[in-house]
Amino acid sequence: MNVVIALVIFIIGGIGGFFANRLLSNTSQEQRKLTEQVNKSEAALDQYKLDVADHLESSAKLLDQMNSTCQTAMKQMQESTQLLQKATTVEVEGMPFFSAETQQQLAQTATLRHQKRATEAAGAITEAPLDYSGNPSGLFADQKQKVTTTV
Repeated sequence: MNVVIALVIFIIGGIGGFFANRLLSNTSQEQRKLTEQVNKSEAALDQYKLDVADHLESSAKLLDQMNSTCQTAMKQMQESTQLLQKATTVEVEGMPFFSAETQQQLAQTATLRHQKRATEAAGAITEAPLDYSGNPSGLFADQKQKVTTTV
């Protein structure tokens, strides 16, 4: 009877072990899947951190470039302001609007224009325009038109 009891206990233990193995096997597979998902998520997070770090680094470089450009513009504006403040009203009144070369060209152009006007005025026309010529013709002639159609 000891053998039968041992055999029954062995069979019950085998069946219990089989179900325990199946149960633990499913949880271990789920555990492995969850571990893989965690690893993938961590890898994605690390990649995202690298992307954000690269973006912030490039943004910092762009801001540095903007800062240097603004500093250069500020220096130029300060220099221009200082130059404008140095100019007094006496200097402004003495400064011509055009350069000497431009003023000379404008004077030559003005004299040429005046010469052309003088020659045009000298050759004034004393005849009447053609519209008022002595012999009327065309529609302006005082002749009666012949009617070509009769009703």
